[in-house]
Amino acid sequence: MPTVGASTMVKVGKRRLNLSNLEKPLYPSGFTKGEVAEYYIRIAPVMLPYLKGRAITLKRYPNGSAAPFFFEKRCPSHKPDWVRTAEIMSRRNEGMVRYCVIDDLPTLLWAANLAALELHAPLAIATKPDRPTSMVFDLDPGAPATLLDCLRLGIRLRDRLKKIGLRAFAKTSGNKGLHMYVPLNTAVDFDRTKTFARAVADQLVAEDPLHVTANMSKSQRGGKIFVDWSQNDTHKTTVCAYSLRAGQSPTVSTPITWFELESALAARDVERLKFSPGEASTALKNAGMHSDRCWR
Repeated sequence: MPTVGASTMVKVGKRRLNLSNLEKPLYPSGFTKGEVAEYYIRIAPVMLPYLKGRAITLKRYPNGSAAPFFFEKRCPSHKPDWVRTAEIMSRRNEGMVRYCVIDDLPTLLWAANLAALELHAPLAIATKPDRPTSMVFDLDPGAPATLLDCLRLGIRLRDRLKKIGLRAFAKTSGNKGLHMYVPLNTAVDFDRTKTFARAVADQLVAEDPLHVTANMSKSQRGGKIFVDWSQNDTHKTTVCAYSLRAGQSPTVSTPITWFELESALAARDVERLKFSPGEASTALKNAGMHSDRCWR
């Protein structure tokens, strides 16, 4: 194995990549850069469809998950010429922003080599940045509320959406919350989806104001589940399915079935929904491509 500071040339398909510092720990637990790369190689077949065609924001941890990080929207100028990009006009007075588009394994591995532990994706593809392909509700617990409370609210939200003909899919955040996606099969813009998401969030608050909030202020979230409807916006991103998350040890933002969610809730065991890289890979291999797990 190469030592820290050394680099290794690898061939992935028709591409050659120079991977560096593969033995460098990127998590306090000791999980290394090489292990990050190995995880993304294993998970690529199911992760790439969630990334394909989207303008990806890289969340980079060059000195590991316990050190300062930065979000990188503009694709690095030193990228290989085969890394695809997409230009999108910023609505925050940044002009045209050239994002990385991660459509294949070589590009995913290249991003891992940049210590981009987390990959964040918008709700629209790059060629139609104003037309979301799904809605998202981010359920975030404010202590002492926990993921268990998010699961209960997630089921209520699923059932409410089902009554109006919308199907919802669940994904762990990889931290303490729950993401719920609603695929869209009609041409709508973010103004409509954001307005709808806020209306749904407000209804949930009206039904249970002691335990649910749609208020953006963190001071209002204590003991409540914050239903973040604001992610339904052209300039917002959410951590991609199967992305690693930073922390003491690596966890994975993992799509889950409603059976898995309900079983964890019945057992009051949220540990069932916390996946390490190895557990995410094994669970996916054992379960296969279950239709209740995929919303692309």
